[in-house]
Amino acid sequence: MERLSLKYKDALKALKTLEDIFKEPFSIIIRDAAIQRFEYTFEALWKFLKEYLKEKEGIMSNSPKTCFREIFSLGFLLEEEAVKCLEMTDRRNDTSHTYKEEVAEMIYSKIKEYFLLMKDLLNKFESKI
Repeated sequence: MERLSLKYKDALKALKTLEDIFKEPFSIIIRDAAIQRFEYTFEALWKFLKEYLKEKEGIMSNSPKTCFREIFSLGFLLEEEAVKCLEMTDRRNDTSHTYKEEVAEMIYSKIKEYFLLMKDLLNKFESKI
């Protein structure tokens, strides 16, 4: 249980750093920092979900998309939220191509939406940890 709690706290801390970047005025450097913060926040979130599924549900899930599908099947996500989570996973995978300006802009344009999605999802687990 301690491991699950630590992963939950890590995800919350990462989410807070992502939220903080929104307070900064836009620049290319801020955009790139936001993308990096999105990347590690996403990682912390899905690794928390993986641990939750293992500890609380007895479900082994070794990829982000599988985790989101399982979380959806358990009722933590609405269908449209699950679809957004799968899209978010694709955008996370695109972060290795942010040297392409159009990819960086596309990812950055979605980060606030993904932030809200991740925040809402983590809030659903607050009483379960």
